[in-house]
Amino acid sequence: MASSSPSSSSSSSSSTPHSAAPHPHYDRLIAAARALPPLRVAVVHPVNAVSLEAALASAALGLIAPTLVGPRAKIEAAAREAGADISHLTIVDAPHSHAAADAAVAMALRGEVDALMKGSLHTDELMGAVVRREGGLRTSRRISHCFVMDIPGHAQPLVISDAAINIAPTLEEKVDIVQNAIDLAHALHMPAVRVAILSATETVNAKVPSTLDAAVLCKMADRGQITGAQLDGPLAMDNAIDAEAARIKGIVSPVAGRANVLIVPDLDAGNMLAKSLTFLGGAYAAGIVLGTKVPVILTSRADSESARLASCAVASMLVKAGKDRLIKAVG
Repeated sequence: MASSSPSSSSSSSSSTPHSAAPHPHYDRLIAAARALPPLRVAVVHPVNAVSLEAALASAALGLIAPTLVGPRAKIEAAAREAGADISHLTIVDAPHSHAAADAAVAMALRGEVDALMKGSLHTDELMGAVVRREGGLRTSRRISHCFVMDIPGHAQPLVISDAAINIAPTLEEKVDIVQNAIDLAHALHMPAVRVAILSATETVNAKVPSTLDAAVLCKMADRGQITGAQLDGPLAMDNAIDAEAARIKGIVSPVAGRANVLIVPDLDAGNMLAKSLTFLGGAYAAGIVLGTKVPVILTSRADSESARLASCAVASMLVKAGKDRLIKAVG
């Protein structure tokens, strides 16, 4: 994957701003996922208490059925540190983190698990195994990342892409990034999917390449090359999510002021936006990798428990949506 992120940008949720902030969107998401069968998940290299506890908390709620993949001795030591009983769980012994990532990907290819979950290893180590051209989890789609964000006081969850994998995506790559995000929104049962293609301005300006990309993406949607949502862009952040800002600017659009999917121009913009919402706005950020044969759940040591649970719930609903599409196509 030519434009993969050089560092772990998965999900960043500080526990401090979340202590008093309600997150009803995640509550509903987790409740919906709990009604589904537990997702078979390979937890990759969970060799510290934090990463292991994330998997065990999700399992306790019935969201996942975890298989722990990594050095057995280190996993058992992490369990002792966490005071957790893992005697009932399957451990696939692997000597180190790279081998654990390879083993988890192989399990997914054999149909033994429905998703992968990042444990205590660098995101690049896991994604290196996922994106490998031979023996990886690539599909015909560009691999991309989405945050599903629950922002206190905001009427709906926001999907933000791509803030963690694609550094400076081309127009062609943005087509897949947008379609991946739309498909995710449908899997989460958003009643209407409204996609804002973000830039610094809401007018097309030849000197600002992101505005040109936005205009082309919207025309591609008009021609059926991107499906399943209403698109508008370029839109600035204010008039994408605030109806009054859109009114003042004179923007008449079914998306402006009401967007629930935000497509950023590059990784820098997306990462700053997501982390600003998290650390200044008290938002939770559930991270998921799309465009792969199975979803990849990306968590961070800084994530709250609710964000970790929501990431598993997102993966569960994605897998359910994929199975529903297959049944519909066959039947």
